[in-house]
Amino acid sequence: MFKEKGDDRRSVKIEAQWLAVLGDYFKTDEFGRLAAAVREEYLHNKIYPKPENIFQAFSLTPFSQVKVVILGQDPYHNPGQAHGLCFSVPANVQVPPSLKNIYQEIESDGGYKKEGRGGDLSPWAQQGVFLLNAILSVVAHQPASHRHLGWEEFTDEVIKILSDKKDHLVFILWGNYARSKKHLIQSEKHLILEAPHPSPLSAYQGFFGCRHFSKTNHWLREHGEKEIVW
Repeated sequence: MFKEKGDDRRSVKIEAQWLAVLGDYFKTDEFGRLAAAVREEYLHNKIYPKPENIFQAFSLTPFSQVKVVILGQDPYHNPGQAHGLCFSVPANVQVPPSLKNIYQEIESDGGYKKEGRGGDLSPWAQQGVFLLNAILSVVAHQPASHRHLGWEEFTDEVIKILSDKKDHLVFILWGNYARSKKHLIQSEKHLILEAPHPSPLSAYQGFFGCRHFSKTNHWLREHGEKEIVW
């Protein structure tokens, strides 16, 4: 995950545009503590995703290309699932229940047929959908196990920078955890869409019927951006 460079043990292997906008944060003591803690976790525990995929969301969606932000909580904690994009799994992995519900809402909202498609959301990321987990690593079979490692402070900074430096983004916040980040976003210049989490436990409490996918594309059209092919 972290690229050794001379004596600077905080040098981060991340996409160049993101490195430029986050460079000052990477030099802080706060990030230094996070980097050290993450290294220790990978040395002594089974951690997901693979180290080279921790910043996959950043790699597939450079800063200049971000149009939409979908915020998740932390990576999938079972083998083979996590690959650095929230709600997404590799193409050869069974589609998780929450993503099945996301696909169901997409079909009812915009008519995009998802039957038979795998769970890899990389095509969204490549269109400008930044699929960010608030916590970027997890111990195998232990959900939220890295909640207080320091990732949330880092991703809060990412959200604030996106809000401050970009215009007319769509922020999609599903569930109470994601909605708790609303205060980081400037609502006067960005569209914030909120709904219950797509988990089977809450999808019928307002996620189904939220129409976030068509609302996102309507906003993008209004602001001269290309629609997302969901």
